[in-house]
Amino acid sequence: MVNAVEISGGGAALVGGTDASSLAVIVRGAKKYYHMGSEVVKALDGIDLEIKRGEYVSIMGPSGSGKTTLFNVVGGLTKPTDGQVFIDKTDISRLGPADLAWLRCRKIGYIFQTFNLIPIMTALQNVTLPMIFAGLDRGAREEKGMELLKLVGLENRARHKPTELSGGQQQRVAIARSFANDPAIVLADEPTGNLDLKTGMEIIKLMVDMNKAKGVTIMCNTHDLKIINASDRIVWVRDGRVSRIETKDDINIKVGEMTDRSGVAAENL
Repeated sequence: MVNAVEISGGGAALVGGTDASSLAVIVRGAKKYYHMGSEVVKALDGIDLEIKRGEYVSIMGPSGSGKTTLFNVVGGLTKPTDGQVFIDKTDISRLGPADLAWLRCRKIGYIFQTFNLIPIMTALQNVTLPMIFAGLDRGAREEKGMELLKLVGLENRARHKPTELSGGQQQRVAIARSFANDPAIVLADEPTGNLDLKTGMEIIKLMVDMNKAKGVTIMCNTHDLKIINASDRIVWVRDGRVSRIETKDDINIKVGEMTDRSGVAAENL
Protein backbone atom coordinates (compact mmCIF):
# COMPACT_ATOMS: atom_id res chain seq x y z
CA MET A 1 0.00 0.00 0.00
CA VAL A 2 1.23 3.48 -0.89
CA ASN A 3 2.11 5.80 1.96
CA ALA A 4 1.14 9.42 1.34
CA VAL A 5 4.00 11.85 0.89
CA GLU A 6 3.12 14.83 3.03
CA ILE A 7 2.71 18.26 1.47
CA SER A 8 4.77 21.08 2.96
CA GLY A 9 4.75 19.70 6.48
CA GLY A 10 1.63 17.58 6.22
CA GLY A 11 -1.80 17.87 7.75
CA ALA A 12 -3.93 20.69 6.39
CA ALA A 13 -1.03 22.36 4.60
CA LEU A 14 -1.90 25.33 2.45
CA VAL A 15 -1.12 25.19 -1.25
CA GLY A 16 -1.42 28.58 -2.93
CA GLY A 17 -3.66 29.63 -0.04
CA THR A 18 -5.88 26.55 -0.44
CA ASP A 19 -6.26 23.71 2.07
CA ALA A 20 -4.49 20.79 0.40
CA SER A 21 -7.18 18.39 1.62
CA SER A 22 -9.67 20.07 -0.74
CA LEU A 23 -7.47 19.37 -3.78
CA ALA A 24 -7.46 16.16 -5.83
CA VAL A 25 -4.49 17.19 -7.99
CA ILE A 26 -1.53 19.46 -7.30
CA VAL A 27 1.16 20.04 -9.91
CA ARG A 28 4.19 22.04 -8.83
CA GLY A 29 6.80 23.20 -11.30
CA ALA A 30 6.38 20.14 -13.50
CA LYS A 31 8.89 19.86 -16.33
CA LYS A 32 9.30 17.17 -18.95
CA TYR A 33 12.32 17.46 -21.22
CA TYR A 34 13.29 15.17 -24.08
CA HIS A 35 16.76 15.11 -25.62
CA MET A 36 16.89 14.73 -29.38
CA GLY A 37 20.55 14.82 -30.28
CA SER A 38 21.87 18.19 -29.18
CA GLU A 39 18.36 19.66 -28.98
CA VAL A 40 16.24 19.75 -25.81
CA VAL A 41 12.47 19.58 -26.37
CA LYS A 42 10.59 21.14 -23.46
CA ALA A 43 7.22 19.34 -23.57
CA LEU A 44 6.42 20.77 -20.13
CA ASP A 45 8.33 23.79 -18.94
CA GLY A 46 7.29 24.49 -15.36
CA ILE A 47 3.56 23.89 -14.96
CA ASP A 48 1.71 24.74 -11.75
CA LEU A 49 -1.88 23.58 -11.44
CA GLU A 50 -4.42 22.80 -8.72
CA ILE A 51 -7.65 20.88 -9.30
CA LYS A 52 -10.28 20.69 -6.58
CA ARG A 53 -12.11 17.57 -5.50
CA GLY A 54 -15.25 17.06 -7.55
CA GLU A 55 -14.20 19.62 -10.18
CA TYR A 56 -14.55 19.10 -13.94
CA VAL A 57 -11.53 20.64 -15.67
CA SER A 58 -10.74 20.65 -19.39
CA ILE A 59 -7.17 20.98 -20.65
CA MET A 60 -7.09 22.70 -24.03
CA GLY A 61 -4.45 23.98 -26.42
CA PRO A 62 -3.04 23.53 -29.91
CA SER A 63 -1.25 20.38 -31.04
CA GLY A 64 2.22 20.25 -29.54
CA SER A 65 1.28 22.55 -26.66
CA GLY A 66 2.08 19.96 -23.98
CA LYS A 67 -1.45 19.05 -22.86
CA THR A 68 -1.04 15.33 -23.64
CA THR A 69 2.27 15.28 -21.74
CA LEU A 70 0.53 17.00 -18.81
CA PHE A 71 -2.20 14.35 -18.98
CA ASN A 72 0.38 11.56 -18.93
CA VAL A 73 2.33 13.11 -16.04
CA VAL A 74 -0.79 13.59 -13.90
CA GLY A 75 -1.90 10.05 -14.77
CA GLY A 76 1.39 8.53 -13.68
CA LEU A 77 2.02 7.24 -17.20
CA THR A 78 5.30 9.14 -17.40
CA LYS A 79 7.45 10.79 -14.74
CA PRO A 80 8.33 14.48 -14.85
CA THR A 81 11.95 15.45 -15.39
CA ASP A 82 11.53 17.86 -12.48
CA GLY A 83 8.76 19.05 -10.19
CA GLN A 84 6.06 17.32 -8.17
CA VAL A 85 2.67 15.80 -8.94
CA PHE A 86 0.30 15.02 -6.07
CA ILE A 87 -2.77 12.81 -6.48
CA ASP A 88 -4.93 12.70 -3.37
CA LYS A 89 -1.99 14.13 -1.36
CA THR A 90 0.48 11.48 -2.60
CA ASP A 91 3.51 12.67 -4.55
CA ILE A 92 3.43 10.19 -7.43
CA SER A 93 6.63 11.61 -8.92
CA ARG A 94 8.52 9.94 -6.04
CA LEU A 95 6.89 6.51 -6.24
CA GLY A 96 8.58 3.35 -7.45
CA PRO A 97 6.98 1.14 -10.12
CA ALA A 98 5.07 -1.12 -7.68
CA ASP A 99 3.63 1.71 -5.60
CA LEU A 100 2.79 3.68 -8.72
CA ALA A 101 0.90 0.71 -10.18
CA TRP A 102 -1.00 0.35 -6.89
CA LEU A 103 -1.98 4.02 -6.94
CA ARG A 104 -2.99 4.05 -10.62
CA CYS A 105 -5.25 1.06 -10.00
CA ARG A 106 -7.03 2.56 -7.02
CA LYS A 107 -6.82 6.33 -7.35
CA ILE A 108 -6.98 7.06 -11.11
CA GLY A 109 -9.55 6.10 -13.74
CA TYR A 110 -8.75 6.44 -17.44
CA ILE A 111 -10.98 7.09 -20.47
CA PHE A 112 -9.27 6.92 -23.87
CA GLN A 113 -10.25 8.18 -27.31
CA THR A 114 -9.95 4.66 -28.75
CA PHE A 115 -11.94 3.09 -25.86
CA ASN A 116 -9.19 0.47 -25.18
CA LEU A 117 -11.65 -2.30 -24.38
CA ILE A 118 -10.46 -5.91 -24.49
CA PRO A 119 -12.26 -7.44 -27.49
CA ILE A 120 -12.60 -10.99 -26.12
CA MET A 121 -14.27 -9.75 -22.92
CA THR A 122 -17.88 -8.76 -22.38
CA ALA A 123 -18.88 -5.28 -21.29
CA LEU A 124 -19.23 -6.51 -17.71
CA GLN A 125 -15.83 -8.20 -17.78
CA ASN A 126 -14.19 -5.05 -19.15
CA VAL A 127 -15.75 -2.94 -16.38
CA THR A 128 -14.76 -5.36 -13.62
CA LEU A 129 -11.20 -5.99 -14.81
CA PRO A 130 -9.66 -3.18 -12.67
CA MET A 131 -11.50 -4.62 -9.66
CA ILE A 132 -9.61 -7.90 -10.05
CA PHE A 133 -6.30 -6.04 -9.64
CA ALA A 134 -7.78 -4.21 -6.63
CA GLY A 135 -8.56 -7.58 -4.99
CA LEU A 136 -12.39 -7.65 -5.05
CA ASP A 137 -14.00 -11.08 -5.05
CA ARG A 138 -16.09 -12.20 -8.02
CA GLY A 139 -19.48 -11.62 -6.44
CA ALA A 140 -18.63 -8.08 -5.35
CA ARG A 141 -17.08 -7.33 -8.75
CA GLU A 142 -20.12 -8.42 -10.73
CA GLU A 143 -22.57 -6.61 -8.46
CA LYS A 144 -20.60 -3.37 -8.64
CA GLY A 145 -19.99 -3.77 -12.38
CA MET A 146 -23.71 -4.14 -13.06
CA GLU A 147 -24.42 -1.04 -10.96
CA LEU A 148 -21.94 0.94 -13.05
CA LEU A 149 -23.34 -0.37 -16.34
CA LYS A 150 -26.80 0.63 -15.14
CA LEU A 151 -25.52 4.14 -14.41
CA VAL A 152 -24.30 4.47 -18.01
CA GLY A 153 -27.48 2.92 -19.41
CA LEU A 154 -26.01 -0.39 -20.56
CA GLU A 155 -27.22 -2.95 -18.04
CA ASN A 156 -28.98 -4.81 -20.88
CA ARG A 157 -25.72 -5.06 -22.85
CA ALA A 158 -23.58 -6.49 -20.05
CA ARG A 159 -22.93 -9.80 -21.85
CA HIS A 160 -22.10 -8.21 -25.21
CA LYS A 161 -18.52 -7.93 -26.48
CA PRO A 162 -17.11 -4.67 -27.89
CA THR A 163 -17.66 -5.75 -31.52
CA GLU A 164 -21.36 -6.04 -30.72
CA LEU A 165 -21.54 -2.47 -29.42
CA SER A 166 -21.63 0.89 -31.17
CA GLY A 167 -18.85 3.44 -30.68
CA GLY A 168 -20.96 5.37 -28.19
CA GLN A 169 -21.79 2.22 -26.27
CA GLN A 170 -18.13 1.24 -26.15
CA GLN A 171 -17.24 4.63 -24.72
CA ARG A 172 -20.00 4.22 -22.11
CA VAL A 173 -18.40 0.93 -21.09
CA ALA A 174 -15.04 2.71 -20.88
CA ILE A 175 -16.58 5.40 -18.67
CA ALA A 176 -18.10 2.77 -16.38
CA ARG A 177 -14.70 1.03 -16.19
CA SER A 178 -12.98 4.28 -15.22
CA PHE A 179 -15.16 4.45 -12.08
CA ALA A 180 -14.55 0.80 -11.17
CA ASN A 181 -12.35 1.37 -8.13
CA ASP A 182 -13.89 4.65 -6.88
CA PRO A 183 -10.94 6.77 -8.06
CA ALA A 184 -9.96 10.19 -6.75
CA ILE A 185 -9.73 11.43 -10.35
CA VAL A 186 -10.81 10.30 -13.80
CA LEU A 187 -8.58 11.31 -16.72
CA ALA A 188 -10.35 11.51 -20.07
CA ASP A 189 -8.15 11.75 -23.18
CA GLU A 190 -10.18 13.08 -26.14
CA PRO A 191 -13.25 11.08 -25.01
CA THR A 192 -15.40 12.32 -27.93
CA GLY A 193 -12.66 12.24 -30.58
CA ASN A 194 -13.92 9.07 -32.33
CA LEU A 195 -17.63 9.85 -32.03
CA ASP A 196 -20.16 11.68 -34.17
CA LEU A 197 -21.72 14.96 -32.97
CA LYS A 198 -24.86 13.47 -31.42
CA THR A 199 -23.04 10.62 -29.70
CA GLY A 200 -20.32 13.00 -28.54
CA MET A 201 -22.93 15.24 -26.89
CA GLU A 202 -24.43 12.19 -25.15
CA ILE A 203 -21.01 11.16 -23.83
CA ILE A 204 -20.30 14.67 -22.55
CA LYS A 205 -23.63 14.71 -20.69
CA LEU A 206 -22.94 11.26 -19.28
CA MET A 207 -19.53 12.35 -17.99
CA VAL A 208 -21.09 15.39 -16.31
CA ASP A 209 -23.79 13.20 -14.76
CA MET A 210 -21.18 10.75 -13.45
CA ASN A 211 -19.07 13.64 -12.15
CA LYS A 212 -22.04 14.94 -10.16
CA ALA A 213 -23.38 11.53 -9.06
CA LYS A 214 -20.02 10.20 -7.89
CA GLY A 215 -18.36 13.47 -6.86
CA VAL A 216 -15.22 12.35 -8.69
CA THR A 217 -12.80 14.88 -10.16
CA ILE A 218 -12.57 14.79 -13.95
CA MET A 219 -9.65 16.12 -15.97
CA CYS A 220 -10.35 16.08 -19.69
CA ASN A 221 -7.70 16.53 -22.37
CA THR A 222 -9.57 17.69 -25.46
CA HIS A 223 -9.88 19.72 -28.66
CA ASP A 224 -13.68 19.48 -28.50
CA LEU A 225 -15.19 22.91 -27.86
CA LYS A 226 -18.50 21.31 -26.84
CA ILE A 227 -16.83 20.15 -23.64
CA ILE A 228 -16.30 23.75 -22.53
CA ASN A 229 -19.95 24.01 -21.46
CA ALA A 230 -19.48 20.96 -19.25
CA SER A 231 -16.35 22.31 -17.56
CA ASP A 232 -16.03 24.16 -14.30
CA ARG A 233 -12.71 25.55 -15.55
CA ILE A 234 -10.71 25.49 -18.77
CA VAL A 235 -6.91 25.34 -18.52
CA TRP A 236 -5.17 26.61 -21.65
CA VAL A 237 -1.72 25.16 -22.31
CA ARG A 238 0.80 26.61 -24.75
CA ASP A 239 4.54 25.92 -25.17
CA GLY A 240 4.58 23.61 -22.17
CA ARG A 241 3.10 26.17 -19.78
CA VAL A 242 -0.32 27.14 -18.48
CA SER A 243 -1.12 30.29 -20.43
CA ARG A 244 -4.43 31.05 -18.70
CA ILE A 245 -7.27 29.51 -16.71
CA GLU A 246 -10.89 30.48 -17.34
CA THR A 247 -14.42 29.45 -16.51
CA LYS A 248 -16.93 28.66 -19.25
CA ASP A 249 -18.58 32.04 -18.57
CA ASP A 250 -15.36 33.77 -19.64
CA ILE A 251 -15.58 32.34 -23.17
CA ASN A 252 -17.90 33.22 -26.04
CA ILE A 253 -18.47 30.45 -28.57
CA LYS A 254 -19.83 31.13 -32.04
CA VAL A 255 -19.93 28.91 -35.11
CA GLY A 256 -16.38 28.83 -36.47
CA GLU A 257 -15.04 31.19 -33.82
CA MET A 258 -14.22 31.25 -30.14
CA THR A 259 -13.03 34.24 -28.14
CA ASP A 260 -12.66 35.24 -24.52
CA ARG A 261 -14.58 38.17 -23.05
CA SER A 262 -12.02 40.67 -24.31
CA GLY A 263 -12.34 39.33 -27.87
CA VAL A 264 -9.03 37.44 -27.95
CA ALA A 265 -9.29 34.52 -30.38
CA ALA A 266 -8.82 31.00 -29.06
CA GLU A 267 -5.65 30.40 -31.04
CA ASN A 268 -4.05 33.31 -29.18
CA LEU A 269 -5.12 32.14 -25.71
